[in-house]
Amino acid sequence: MLTTIIYRSHLSDDVPVKILPAMVEKASALNASHQVTGILLFNGTHFFQILEGPEEGVLAIYARICADNRHHNIVELMRDYSPSRRFGNAGMELFDLRKHDHATVLQAVLDRGTSKYRLTYDDRGLQFLRTFVESREKENYFEVLPTNYWTFIPEQTELIQGGNGMTFRPVVDPLGRKVKAIQAIPNIQPGLQGEERYQHDLQAVTEALISAGRTCPDGMPLYVSILPMTLVTLPNAFNQIVQAIDIAGLVPEQVILGVSETEVISQLDAFSSAVRQLKQVGISISIDNFGDGSAGLSLLAHIQPDRVRIDASIIRDIHRSGPKQAVVQAVIRCCSALEINVIAAGIERPEEWMWLEAAGVIDFQGNLFNPEGAAVAWPEYRDAI
Repeated sequence: MLTTIIYRSHLSDDVPVKILPAMVEKASALNASHQVTGILLFNGTHFFQILEGPEEGVLAIYARICADNRHHNIVELMRDYSPSRRFGNAGMELFDLRKHDHATVLQAVLDRGTSKYRLTYDDRGLQFLRTFVESREKENYFEVLPTNYWTFIPEQTELIQGGNGMTFRPVVDPLGRKVKAIQAIPNIQPGLQGEERYQHDLQAVTEALISAGRTCPDGMPLYVSILPMTLVTLPNAFNQIVQAIDIAGLVPEQVILGVSETEVISQLDAFSSAVRQLKQVGISISIDNFGDGSAGLSLLAHIQPDRVRIDASIIRDIHRSGPKQAVVQAVIRCCSALEINVIAAGIERPEEWMWLEAAGVIDFQGNLFNPEGAAVAWPEYRDAI
């Protein structure tokens, strides 16, 4: 199977450019031993490489590339399969864009192609190549600092204590050093079906509101997840939620109800009506697990939530994944146009947080800032400590 991987990376500051020819010569021989060919473009700062060959060989070479400390901010732009090689002349051919006239450099690159078909821009790989050569996406090259640039220092005390079957997780603005909301997470009984599941869910939500309301700092927004069909199936759901808010000493404007995109909403009109009822009393709505289901854009159009919480599966290793970066940037632009606040959930690595922060996300959740059962940990520059 002929596999293609395309990536972009940044030359490390302590690596002199003059070593590149020798580096490429050695790498070309290694690639050839794995039956891998391709082309390496360099613009003075960034690399762009197309690797083509048997899947096992391409993956082995790419793993070595990712472990090489002579470059950083490695972003995999494309991983795909093709019937023929685009650039089959050498294991790795270096093409220095700085040595060519801007008006003719693109054609000069394409002239290195070896496909029996004429290289055209219908090919996704060549579209990526053209974008790099013409520097059309440089504003989206978010340079993530090395992980050892930051340390995370926990607060002396927990913001709010869990217990009684309840876990609390903060939503934080790390650079602003501010807790933006508290999520109350009740223990959910597995294995329930039908109306019994929704009755249990409503009971868990009301108990979470009452329990959290008694311990939540004054004025702090409170985040609770609810099954979307609970609002549709149970006619008393709205009244019980409002009553629980009153018993807890909260005001509706403090409460954010999160509905998961992964849950099937079989009666969208009835669900939209329930959401309008909640909003009319001041309760905010969030779409949770955004991007992990199939109804995200439809929900955005139908209910226009106040918040969107991007699913952790899209966030994971986003600093290395071009497709994930493109999806999240599209979500951010869409939500910005609709004045919807974006929360990035499930943050575990500093690189994930740094990339998302550079992309415009302000609010975060995850073990990086709140390890299970621990106080909130805030980022600090190591040289500032």
